[in-house]
Amino acid sequence: MRTKPLYAIVLLLCSCGGGEATRNTIQNKGSDTLVNVAQAWAEKYRDVNPNLAVAVSGGGSGTGISAMINGTVDIANASREMKPKEINMARSNGIDPIQHIVGYDALAVYLHPMNPLNEITFTQLSGIYGEGGTIDNWSSLDLEHSGCSNDEIVRISRQNNSGTYIYFKEAIMGKRDYKLGSRDMHGSKDVVDLVSKTPCAIGYSGLAYATSAVKIPCVRQEESGPCVRPSLATTIDRSYSIARPLYMYTSGQPTGAVKEYLDWIMSDEGQCIIQAKGYAPAHSISCN
Repeated sequence: MRTKPLYAIVLLLCSCGGGEATRNTIQNKGSDTLVNVAQAWAEKYRDVNPNLAVAVSGGGSGTGISAMINGTVDIANASREMKPKEINMARSNGIDPIQHIVGYDALAVYLHPMNPLNEITFTQLSGIYGEGGTIDNWSSLDLEHSGCSNDEIVRISRQNNSGTYIYFKEAIMGKRDYKLGSRDMHGSKDVVDLVSKTPCAIGYSGLAYATSAVKIPCVRQEESGPCVRPSLATTIDRSYSIARPLYMYTSGQPTGAVKEYLDWIMSDEGQCIIQAKGYAPAHSISCN
C-alpha cells in the first residue's frame, strides 16, 4: 500500500549561481476534454508556487483512471465518473480514489457549415449513432443537404477509452451500444477538425473545442420540449441537456502540495481560468 505522495522531488540547477533548489512535480493525466484547461492551470500555477511543477498529459479519461489505479499519477482527470469495477481495482492496489468536481462541460453536436440542419432531437441522435438506429442519410431527417452529394451521414465519434464517448452513449442511447461504422477520433479537437472538413459529417465533442469552422444546432431532449443551444450560460443554469461534471481524482484525501494545488483550482482564480476556457465553473465565482 502506498503511503507517501507520488509527487517527486526534482533537483534543478540554478544558472545564476550554480546552487541547487528542490522542486515538487505533480503528475496529472487523463481526459482530453480537460487537457487544455489542465495545462492552463499548470502554467498559471507556476506564478503561484514556482517550486511546484505540474506535468499534464491527455490520452482520455480511461488512460488517466488506469494510471490512478496503477498508482502512477497524483491526479487523474476524467469527464466521467469512475466505474465501480475501477474503484474496486484501485482499492485492491491500496488506492482509495476521491472524486473532486472541478467544473462542468456541455457536449455540443457539430455539423459542417454547409449543413442546413438547425436543430436535432435526442431521438434523432439515437437513430444516427445507436445500434439498430435507422437514420443513415440526411434525407431521413427530411433534409436536403446540397453539400453532401451522396446523402450519407458520416458519423464522427470518439475512441471507447474516452469519457466523452461513454457519457454521450449513456445520455443519448441509454443501454444501447453505438452502431458500427463511425470514424473514431483520439481527441476532442480531432472531432471538430474532421467535421469542419467533411460536408456530410456529424460529430460530438466538448463545447470548449468549438470553432468558427463548424455549425452547432440546438438540441431537444423531448420532441415537444425547448430546443436549447449549448453555451456557458445554459451549462451553468443546467437548461442544456447534454452537460456533465468534470472530475479530478486523487488517491485518498489530498494532502501537501496536491491539496494546495486543488484548493487553488477551486478558488476564484482557478475557476475563472476554466470559465475563460469555455467551461462552467464548479461554483459561483467573481472574475476580474
